[in-house]
Amino acid sequence: MAMATHFSFPVNYVLSEASRSRGRFDRKLVRAVASGDSVAPAISEETKVNLGGSDLKVTKLGIGVWSWGDNSYWNDFQWDDRKLKAAKGAFDTSLDSGIDFFDTAEVYGSKFSLGAISSETLLGRFIRERKERYPGAEVSVATKYAALPWRLGRESVISALKDSLARLELSSVDLYQLHWPGLWGNEGYLDGLGDAVEQGLVKAVGVSNYSEKRLRDAYERLKKRGIPLASNQVNYSLIYRAPEQTGVKAACDELGVTLIAYSPIAQGALTGKYTPENPPSGPRGRIYTREFLTKLQPLLNRIKQIGENYTKTPTQVALNWLVAQGNVIPIPGAKNAEQAKEFAGAIGWSLTDDEVAELRSLASEITPVVGFPVEYL
Repeated sequence: MAMATHFSFPVNYVLSEASRSRGRFDRKLVRAVASGDSVAPAISEETKVNLGGSDLKVTKLGIGVWSWGDNSYWNDFQWDDRKLKAAKGAFDTSLDSGIDFFDTAEVYGSKFSLGAISSETLLGRFIRERKERYPGAEVSVATKYAALPWRLGRESVISALKDSLARLELSSVDLYQLHWPGLWGNEGYLDGLGDAVEQGLVKAVGVSNYSEKRLRDAYERLKKRGIPLASNQVNYSLIYRAPEQTGVKAACDELGVTLIAYSPIAQGALTGKYTPENPPSGPRGRIYTREFLTKLQPLLNRIKQIGENYTKTPTQVALNWLVAQGNVIPIPGAKNAEQAKEFAGAIGWSLTDDEVAELRSLASEITPVVGFPVEYL
């Protein structure tokens, strides 16, 4: 139960946020803090952008929650109370740091993917607990529909969405995406997205892992109903630039579709945490091998040097490089509060054009690892 006299952040923080975001003090906000009311930390509109051609505004960086509840790819095949508390810390710290956009999916942590507990269920629980503490707290939620072969027709999209809403404990979500293109029936899936908008179940719709052709087809089909395709979520990072090479990035820019970048720090490879002597554990170790990490070291060394000039970490530099590409929202995955705080520090500053170009040149010397195969369908 939230206590009316509880708040866990200093008054001067609220004052500075109110002053910075609105150019003046919000007297109601000041009085609320002074009287001990629970007030959520303010998130400035200056840190938000419209998602594609939709009316939805989200922060310039989001948080991916694939790892929450998962024990088949992340978390060393184990999910426990310690990791649950860490995920809750990542959620709260993200919001405290000015990031309120969270991306999940119905398959994350699900029994279908051999997970321990649904990522949607955890996110919904965290949102409820946050709102109990801060009744005015706002959280932007994106989730995804799994285009499984036995799912047919637009009705399957609405049915799956309602199941997601039940797990999230929400009446609607901000962004609903097709997680990948189906083997068949994609027109029906897109019609289902349009139906979801018209039924008020979502504010905006998008796709994920869509090729340039599929992206254009989806855009045109939704356009006929007066519904903008807001986003295409794809694998994109400094060392995996397939969206540029396949025409996906250019098509997004042309059509006004926001590119949401998953794996923006290459599942940790760009953080500097891993070395040839200390590769990642689990399935990632088979992707980012000792040989690959050896070739990556010159780029990582330069990223570190550039970061030192800004008092930024390699992670923050790699994420800022993506933001510098324009029309890109990175969604790194946060497992704990420390990571969430670090990610928030990736925006609000900018690399120079020369630094962006230099890092691209160095990265071009590295052969990228293979991404999600459906990108090329």
